Amino acid sequence: MKKRGIEIVKGYEKKDIHLPIRKTKFSAGYDVEAAEDKIIPIFTPGMKPVLVSTGLKAYCQDDEYIMLVNRSSGPKKGLILANGIGIVDHDYYGNETNDGEIFFQFINCSNEEIQIHKGDVIGQMIFQKYLMIDNDKPSDTIRQGGFGSTDK
Repeated sequence: MKKRGIEIVKGYEKKDIHLPIRKTKFSAGYDVEAAEDKIIPIFTPGMKPVLVSTGLKAYCQDDEYIMLVNRSSGPKKGLILANGIGIVDHDYYGNETNDGEIFFQFINCSNEEIQIHKGDVIGQMIFQKYLMIDNDKPSDTIRQGGFGSTDK
């Protein structure tokens, strides 16, 4: 039985995608690389975040999620995650829309565009447990889509 792990999504098998690793013995996060070159323009009000593909999907236990966090060097460059942290739910893995591909959402707060190159480390994945409240009664809704589909 698989417990938790990271895989390459369909369509990226031959695109030289590297599976994330922990860089030190006690690192909490797995360093994730960009699967593509991407320019992050200077943020202007009303602008949507830029999605950067990882070419990866991740699976975990029913009571777990994957937290996506920025690198510590990101904000120094003016690169921040639009949602602060990203949450990848257990049922996002392998969904019909995009096979569960994980993206990082960036906003550029610097005064010049930022170039991300394929293979640049853009963030980290941290596997986490979560707790439920007494008398938890989630809906019976089953995920019907990929990125940003929970409210649809």
